[in-house]
Amino acid sequence: MKSVLLIGMGKFGCTLGERLLEMGDEVMIVDNNEDVINELAGKYENALIANCMNADNLKSLDVPSFDVCIVSIGDDFQASLEITSNLKDLGAKYIVSKATTEIQRKFLYRVGADEVIYPDRDLAEKLAVKLNASNVINYVDLGAEFSIFEISLPEIWRDKTILEINPRVRYGMNILTVHRGTETTATLGGDFVFSEGDRLVVFGKTDEIFAFTQKSKKEKAKKKKEQRNKS
Repeated sequence: MKSVLLIGMGKFGCTLGERLLEMGDEVMIVDNNEDVINELAGKYENALIANCMNADNLKSLDVPSFDVCIVSIGDDFQASLEITSNLKDLGAKYIVSKATTEIQRKFLYRVGADEVIYPDRDLAEKLAVKLNASNVINYVDLGAEFSIFEISLPEIWRDKTILEINPRVRYGMNILTVHRGTETTATLGGDFVFSEGDRLVVFGKTDEIFAFTQKSKKEKAKKKKEQRNKS
């Protein structure tokens, strides 16, 4: 459980806040719109109407006491920039700020954000990956080079062991877990045998795993074409 200061309760902030509450986090919400806070106050133990561009208002919140401070303002970049900078000056442990453009992302990092989220770009990238790699179910970008992918079992892996496949050496990926129906296996020995319908959660370099999924997609298409030609 984390203590979270969430500043800016637009659509993104509201969705994020609800999800954090569902996960058991302690969330304090702040917005300068009285109507918004009055509507949401019943869901949160702490809700405040305040202009966080005012450093004194932020200081009164005891910023260092929160595990994470999130600036989810998307329609006023100047406000987002100043609040992020003020949070840094007040000793925030970890600051997450929202950007709507690449240049905003760069400036937010410069003034003190520890992490910058870029929802439109992130969703677009995820969709592009899923559309171009047919066996990718989901993935999490870990930044720079690495990602975690959830993929369907490649057909050529069926009924083979991890030792036979040797995914770490051959494909540069580490298999974290295997989902089989409602069961999840997290401790995988070399003698683990893959079965049809398995879903794999793998970790590795984004480019290498994506290249592998593309190769699997082409091999599957080639096999279907050969089967059609035979018939």
